[in-house]
Amino acid sequence: MSKVRAVALLSGGLDSSLAVRLLKDQGVEIKALYFYTGFCITEHKRRLGLKREDGQQYVNPALRAAAQLEVPIEVVDIAEEYFNIVLNPKYGYGKNVNPCVDCRALMLKKAKEIMEKEGYHFVITGEVLGQRPMSQTRERLRLIEREAGLEGYVVRPLSAKLLPETVPEKLGWISREKLLGIRGRGRNVQINLAKKYGLDYEQPAGGCCYLTDENYAVKFKEALAVEGSITREDLVLFSVGRHLRLPSKVKLIVARNEGEVKFLKTFKNRYPHAYRKDGKGTFVLIKGSLPEEEYKLVADIVARYSKREPCQVVLCIGGRDIELQGEPLEDQLLESFKIYSKEGVIK
Repeated sequence: MSKVRAVALLSGGLDSSLAVRLLKDQGVEIKALYFYTGFCITEHKRRLGLKREDGQQYVNPALRAAAQLEVPIEVVDIAEEYFNIVLNPKYGYGKNVNPCVDCRALMLKKAKEIMEKEGYHFVITGEVLGQRPMSQTRERLRLIEREAGLEGYVVRPLSAKLLPETVPEKLGWISREKLLGIRGRGRNVQINLAKKYGLDYEQPAGGCCYLTDENYAVKFKEALAVEGSITREDLVLFSVGRHLRLPSKVKLIVARNEGEVKFLKTFKNRYPHAYRKDGKGTFVLIKGSLPEEEYKLVADIVARYSKREPCQVVLCIGGRDIELQGEPLEDQLLESFKIYSKEGVIK
């Protein structure tokens, strides 16, 4: 074979970046794939226009990694199919509402389609044996390959020496001796390699996917318990704002910053909503049929989250604009409406 070619799943994290670098060093021509699911925390913050603690803009980590590794990258939107998987995962959820096995199988299926269509020979991933208990055991790695129809054609450079020999290794396309045998959650080997190669990478602070986030999972489970079903829009809204459940079981989603205000306003033609009349405060999306006796309660919540001062509040309900005087709601009463506590426990 004159040129060995592979597609690589690149998240922008350390493991996937190193996997690409290790096989690029063996002369493999690589095209990176970033799968957009709609649940990437960094990508979501970037879309909201939020900034990092150092004041810099959020950047898609996969695009940054591809530029650093000097490989072409394609962004593949799988959000439509992924929503269905989140709601009905064949292999269930992890610790929270993360369908990791189904997620990985879907990405590999899509990678296979691109591989076959564009004449690549195998798929590269940054998976590490034993790093994640749900999806990175020997049995689950084999299961995911079977589900994707890629048995023997997925190379995992970081743990290759601990896994069965793949077709690319058997055929001599790549050298098994130049691959690694990393196991478990330790990061020392990867960090040292990153220093050796001069790679910058995203720090794994709290995970990169909302579905692994405990507070997100609490909102998901609470909505399912109270409302009996979850929509695709719900899956997006769980990642935004403070969520409150009123005595009537109506839910309020309260924006926490300017980015969330702008984001929630894109839903105002589909949901009742409330805001401070002078535009100086938060924006509240109302999910459900709000009874008239709770109009004043919503106005007081808007006042509480809008500079904690009395203000005129506009409720847009049923095509009508209703003006009310809002008085900041007492914190003790407000706490009783919160769907989750700091510990992520449903109240």
